Amino acid sequence: MNDLASPPSTFTVLPFTMDAGVMARAAIGLVVLATDQTLEHEWRQIMDLPGVAFFEARLHNSPDITPANLAAMEKDITAAVQLIVPDVPLQVVAFGCTSGSIVIGEEQVAQRIRQARPGVACTTPITGAVAGLRQLGAQRIALITPYVQSVNALFEQHLVAKGFDVTRISSFNHSNDNEVARIDAASLRAAILATGAHDDVDSVFVSCTSLRMAELTRDVEQALGKPVVASNTAMAWHALRLAGVRDALPQFGRLFEV
Repeated sequence: MNDLASPPSTFTVLPFTMDAGVMARAAIGLVVLATDQTLEHEWRQIMDLPGVAFFEARLHNSPDITPANLAAMEKDITAAVQLIVPDVPLQVVAFGCTSGSIVIGEEQVAQRIRQARPGVACTTPITGAVAGLRQLGAQRIALITPYVQSVNALFEQHLVAKGFDVTRISSFNHSNDNEVARIDAASLRAAILATGAHDDVDSVFVSCTSLRMAELTRDVEQALGKPVVASNTAMAWHALRLAGVRDALPQFGRLFEV
């Protein structure tokens, strides 16, 4: 006798009921760059909230951070969003690239997302940062980035167009995303304190989803005495607020208290 072909002695169809699963409060979609080593790690810390879930897909990109390579990502955004739990309603979809969002354009990114998810609320790191800086009453911004100057210039133009005064720009001047993710906390802290200490700065924006800021922000804010907003934390804050989640999480900085 072939045991594999033998039916079980008994077979019972079990009754069941369903609840809201892991997303009773919010379901958030996240597009992560193929090279990114940091974003998911930091979002797992921030989004560790009852009933809040985020689901991600990866998007191909070059590790060389140049305007041309950033622009090339646009064509793949819709396909990446289509891979995020396709049959599950999402309140928000976030596109996880700060510089890419500026080069492609925030509205164009949202349009690409909505080709896969019509009507969904959208955010990006720069969208969240601008909303957060405004919420904190910031005006005179120190910008800290890992980018080369061609990308930094685009950031300055974008923030000025949004109504901010960019009074200081400091950069690690490095274009390799694989290595940017390894810039350590001591380097980030020193850069923030040195650049943010000037009297013509009221807030600091640390740009790039590869930079590890979630565990550093509160400490460096207390040392500096000024708000510090970073790409991953700002986008997480904005995604949560767009989804109607208003939990205070002061361990991640002043922004999570508003």
